[in-house]
Amino acid sequence: MPAPRKKYRPARYTATPVLSAADRHVVSRFSYGTTPGLVAEVRAAGGGLAWFDRQLATAYDDPAADAALGDWWPDLHLDAATVWKRQVEDVRGSWEVMWDYGRRLLVRRMTSPRQVLEVMTEFFESHLHVAAIGDAHATWRSSYGDVIRRHALGRFDEMLLEAITHPAMLMYLDQATSTKRAPNENLGRELLELHTVGVGSYTEDDVKASARILTGYRVDVYRSWQASYRPEDHWTGPVRVGDFSDPNTDPDGRDLVRRYLAHLARRPETARRLARRLAVKFVRDDPPAALVERLAQVYLASGTAIAPVLRELVRSTEFKGARGAKLRDPSEDLVATYRALGAEVARPRGDEDAANAVLWQSSTIGLAPMEWPRPDGQPMDNRAWATPARALASMEVHWSLAGGWWPSKGVTYRQPLDWVPELPISFAELVDHLSRRLHGRPSSSGVLEAMCTALTLAPTEVITADHALVKWRFNRLLGAFLDHPLHYER
Repeated sequence: MPAPRKKYRPARYTATPVLSAADRHVVSRFSYGTTPGLVAEVRAAGGGLAWFDRQLATAYDDPAADAALGDWWPDLHLDAATVWKRQVEDVRGSWEVMWDYGRRLLVRRMTSPRQVLEVMTEFFESHLHVAAIGDAHATWRSSYGDVIRRHALGRFDEMLLEAITHPAMLMYLDQATSTKRAPNENLGRELLELHTVGVGSYTEDDVKASARILTGYRVDVYRSWQASYRPEDHWTGPVRVGDFSDPNTDPDGRDLVRRYLAHLARRPETARRLARRLAVKFVRDDPPAALVERLAQVYLASGTAIAPVLRELVRSTEFKGARGAKLRDPSEDLVATYRALGAEVARPRGDEDAANAVLWQSSTIGLAPMEWPRPDGQPMDNRAWATPARALASMEVHWSLAGGWWPSKGVTYRQPLDWVPELPISFAELVDHLSRRLHGRPSSSGVLEAMCTALTLAPTEVITADHALVKWRFNRLLGAFLDHPLHYER
């Protein structure tokens, strides 16, 4: 007869504050991981919803936060012609500049106090995806990211106009060389299929007309890299896309494009497509149709404003009932790990410094930010990232960071005694303290059992400054917390 299973009664180290389950749910979906500072901020705001509303209201009110990384990767501020000139002269390739772009994204997510803005910037950079790879559009890609960030909590119609006519998008989807004599259909098609109304809401004739409407926008690719509008390249004549029609007699088609994109942004099909993507990202992989429809109606009633839709989403019963339903993707896992560990990165001075190495760590887990090669943006569902290979890759990165082994330059890690709130302390109390810090919640019997098993310690074991756990095994404890399923939840 098997021996009865040992009981693990969690301790409560209440001196370490945590958020309520409801508040933690809001923060976990709309930040890159809780930190002691974020917990204090949410509590001071009066709870998760109040914090969320404040984030929406003040997202663009902190220029110091935007400028904090201003000189860390100076190539991101170069104009397109200079980026290309430096590549031709073997100074630095455009792909290396794009590595810097991914690094800045990751470090911004780690450090920015405007977490909702960073989360929504990632969401819309994925929705209006321009891959941060490729020689041509890489020359303009940093500027494109700035456009998305500026509109990420604004209005979708305004974002759509700037994104679709931006040189990076024009080059990525071949509109930069499209003319009235040879219209290229790539951007015209993806505008309908991916960015607005979606599959099933347009015809092949609509795609052709969409491509013709967009002719005239050009980029002097591989020469000056200047963006321009050329009326002589704009196709004129009647156009119809769905219920949008125009005589299109003016060779300068920019006003036509503005009206066309504004029309698409306000289509019910676009509203439902955006609403569903938001619900998949922030609620669950199979969001209820009723929620999607409500979000779509708020979007339309708000003139394509994004913030009212988000307020409706976080207050919905569907959102409140979806705790634990979403999995972190590779870059979210990495950023959350740095934040949980309180690892502070410094301005990089070499490739081995943490602020640069984070890109390779994200790639190790599965994908660097914005490097998904197709125009549909990286997957947002759990299935794409719930694989044994991903789990093993995450564990490798967690282990390196828990031990402070790599990266070891340009980063400050907390030492074992920094993690221990007092000495002596029982192992069960220490586990509860660390659970609050690393998982953002009190420990459970399952968490306590997992930590006792990983360290071969009893809950009642007394931890002192001379204990082996503090002396040389603390990385194993931190790693066990990071490898626990709770750390993978978003």
